[in-house]
Amino acid sequence: MVAYFLVGGNVGGTMNTTIQYKPNVEIVSDPESLAERSVAIFVGRAGRAIEARDAFRVAVSGGNTPKRFFELLGTSPQARSLSWDRIQLFWVDERIVPVESHLSNYKLAADTFLLAVPIPEGNVHRIPTEQGDFSGTARQYEKTIRGVFGLEPGQVPQFDLIVLGMGVDGHTGSLFPNSYASFDTEDLACAVYVLDEKLTRITLTHPVLAAASHLVVQVCGPEKAQILKEVLTSEPDEVRYPIHALWPALDKVTWLVDRAAAQGL
Repeated sequence: MVAYFLVGGNVGGTMNTTIQYKPNVEIVSDPESLAERSVAIFVGRAGRAIEARDAFRVAVSGGNTPKRFFELLGTSPQARSLSWDRIQLFWVDERIVPVESHLSNYKLAADTFLLAVPIPEGNVHRIPTEQGDFSGTARQYEKTIRGVFGLEPGQVPQFDLIVLGMGVDGHTGSLFPNSYASFDTEDLACAVYVLDEKLTRITLTHPVLAAASHLVVQVCGPEKAQILKEVLTSEPDEVRYPIHALWPALDKVTWLVDRAAAQGL
């Protein structure tokens, strides 16, 4: 059972009404089908954005779930035929590790599809992790975003598509439970400092995520079944479940869920 939620609606350009939404959950048979469906959404959104504005601005995540999706971006005829010179590629988050590290979200993309598609180097906007100043890294990434989008101070970018995952603790991007990053509404990107085994990271903040034209949340595996059920049936609580930061934009989110992760729904 997936609950309905009340979220703000946009009428005449003004947030002045409340609409009841049920999360849009697409259940697919297995991780391969999830990757194929992710590519289809990516290609469709890219085509529409390029036709409308001659540009497609997208942010992707890392981790195990998107690996096959990335591989298909580099091999499927539909993805390879895109006008990659019109695509501006960003990352939702990144660990503070050397760029050649196997833990790097950028390296995952580089190893799977970046060398297989004709995207100009200047269109690839990785998070610069070489600096020792983590806050400075976040500011530099924010400056890059503002430059590509042509933003004035105070404006928030509207990505055409953001591809996310969800952790077993309900985090998305690097917005972790009880982290300050979940409360940062002033910045476009911020540092996430941790004291346990996790690495310090840079992440887009939740106002940036919620402002996207469309978002995909990929959820795979039986280990995600319980948290997915909790997230989709609980009242919004961004402290406990940071992915609930997407609830103001719930009508723009497609949940791609394989059957193993959907067993609790």
